[in-house]
Amino acid sequence: MRKLRIPQTERNRELALLILAFIVNIAMVLLVQLGATGAIDTTLVSLTATLAALVLGLHVCLRYAAPRADPLLLPIVTVLNGIGIAMIYRLDLAEGYTGWAAFSTRQIVWSAIAIVAAITVILVVRNHRILFRYTYVFGLSAFVLLLLPLLPGIGKSVNGARVWIGIGDLLSFQPGEVAKIALAIFFAGYLVRTRDSLSLVGRRFLGIQFPRLRDLGPIVVVWALSMGVIVFQRDLGTALLYFGMFTVMIYVATGRLSWVLIGLGLFGGGAAIASQSLTYVNGRFNNWLDAFSQEVYDAQGGSFQLLQGIFGLAHGGLVGTGLGQGRPAITPLAESDYIIASLGEELGLAGIFAILALYLVFVGRGIRIGFMEGDDFGKLLSLGLAFTVALQVFIMVGGVTRVIPLTGLTTPFLAAGGSSLVANWIIVALLLRVSDSVKPPRNAEVSA
Repeated sequence: MRKLRIPQTERNRELALLILAFIVNIAMVLLVQLGATGAIDTTLVSLTATLAALVLGLHVCLRYAAPRADPLLLPIVTVLNGIGIAMIYRLDLAEGYTGWAAFSTRQIVWSAIAIVAAITVILVVRNHRILFRYTYVFGLSAFVLLLLPLLPGIGKSVNGARVWIGIGDLLSFQPGEVAKIALAIFFAGYLVRTRDSLSLVGRRFLGIQFPRLRDLGPIVVVWALSMGVIVFQRDLGTALLYFGMFTVMIYVATGRLSWVLIGLGLFGGGAAIASQSLTYVNGRFNNWLDAFSQEVYDAQGGSFQLLQGIFGLAHGGLVGTGLGQGRPAITPLAESDYIIASLGEELGLAGIFAILALYLVFVGRGIRIGFMEGDDFGKLLSLGLAFTVALQVFIMVGGVTRVIPLTGLTTPFLAAGGSSLVANWIIVALLLRVSDSVKPPRNAEVSA
């Protein structure tokens, strides 16, 4: 019997890039220590090396369980995760946090949990098409996850947003981060089943074919869900993420521009109503539009944080102050919402461009996986997951640089936050699994 032996060239390339990523991550930690304290402490270097061992474990799993998986995704997220840990550690040094109180310690622990979760997904989900069978189970799971923070006893409010669940002060988790993955799977499965009625039937108006009213149900439901997240959980960023993801996926599934126009109209109208009727949203818009006003600056929850971040980016200039040499800690929430401003101050515009280039390659590979995948479910799933990461980056970088109003999301792989890390590493695992399903090249080696 002849057996197809998959060449390991891609995995060898991945290993070489991983070694480079490990060197970059350890070098950044050492530079932070030298810049901030003038001495080297091997404790954090050892913890970073432990994460490197876990990543190598994931690499070994890919060699045997997904040998044709994309070779660039894992090195990219590894270096992004390491850059985030180095900057969070730098902020801990500035604030004097040590032990479990240090954000960097918790970030390393959560990174380890996230990598183990990714390994589990690779080993358990041996074919992404099996997820298609459970389309509505994932839809129901996403709905339940979104409701959890509203339940008394386990729901927690953090900085005014009720998007967390937790047990006392020991453990907190944001179920909406996992819900976005469940929603992506549900949207992909639902659109594969219904795309004919969504794309082929409707009326033409001004040269554009619009769907029937009965077919508008899905996007109206998602719009209502997004508005509900804004109203009840006070989380504008998550609402934008969910609605944007569904709008893009329905456009890819149907190829009809009318769905994009309807989606933009619904969200724009909802945002306008929310900005006039909800104090939380109105404050975000005021901070964005009139940030340099003294009245807005002095108001509670005003533009102080936004301006501190902008001034920090300006202080960094083209090449930055150098790791450990700036003052990023004076910006509130510098380790989470404003990690981009912290990195911009010490790495400069050049460093931010390099980070954005890594995100661009990651998203580009995700889109490439979608267009290479043979089945429609895998195509929509990979495109939806890749766009989710892209939209998160745009929302956070745009908010920090005052391109759009600031919202309460996390910058993928960089910002402090355990639930975000776990969810985004699972996204990486799913993309790797889908990419492994692409047919092998015709010149693959065959042996007896």
